[in-house]
Amino acid sequence: MSYYLGIDGGGTKTTCAVGDDSRLLTTATAGASNIVRVGETQARESLRKSVMQACVAAGIVPSDVSRVCVGGSGAAHPELAAVVRSMVGETVSCPVDVVGDMEVALEAAFDTGPGVIVIAGTGSIAYGRDDRGKTARAGGFGFAIGDEGSAHWIGRTAVNSVLRASDSSDDAGESSLAKALFKLWGVTSLMDLARAANSIPPPDFAALSPAVFASEDVIAGEVLRRAGRELANIAAVVIERLFPRESVDAVPVAMTGGVFRHAAMVREAFYNELCALESRAQVITQVVDPVEGALRLARRAGGMGK
Repeated sequence: MSYYLGIDGGGTKTTCAVGDDSRLLTTATAGASNIVRVGETQARESLRKSVMQACVAAGIVPSDVSRVCVGGSGAAHPELAAVVRSMVGETVSCPVDVVGDMEVALEAAFDTGPGVIVIAGTGSIAYGRDDRGKTARAGGFGFAIGDEGSAHWIGRTAVNSVLRASDSSDDAGESSLAKALFKLWGVTSLMDLARAANSIPPPDFAALSPAVFASEDVIAGEVLRRAGRELANIAAVVIERLFPRESVDAVPVAMTGGVFRHAAMVREAFYNELCALESRAQVITQVVDPVEGALRLARRAGGMGK
């Protein structure tokens, strides 16, 4: 019996799945492991912890593992991939493959087939593959200049929207959304909120997103619907680039990431906007778990096909 690890390393959490030749045995979750966002020390600890916890839960030791595949944001860059490979190699003794988060998500959604995956987690990107293996992407330019619809974008846009509302209303600071943001950042006024938002180093805007998801405030609803529309726009771009209208009647589209998983309003806005932009889109309603794709790629690299 051979054992395989699939790891999905993100800016919020790291999930490790253990599987044998055909089954998923268990998963374990640790902290963030996106090196760019959290640094090498935390990334190393999160990767180690997720692997060790998953192995213990599966009743194996790291030396039993035959192959590992890690998918992570930005991890496909050769320099970062080498660092991640070395980090995981401190815990396991088998070959370790490192690919981008969009590759494991696409694999989880469509196996080796065609389709478009839209990721909305700490960051965001749309990535697709046609039936000939050609790929294309849209978005994913990072939190400082892009990643529209992501958790970071939602948090930042919520702060911006609350502050802009204060320009025309003296009651903006009394809204339920404003109070939730105040509490999370430990501030008591709109001016303090603005100062915190503009601090250096920048604050963790993504950490505000759960409060926006949970809020029934009108501004929160507007932010979430806009997020869905932004994500639909990048999905439509990838569809247009990969699937000529004269040759493809239907294009499968899947969603993954914490924003889609936890914000029904974003999913609804995404679906409605994408269907309006691209009538061929067939949106899979179940949110995909990328770690399943990482595990599948580990098995395939280890010679076990799927």
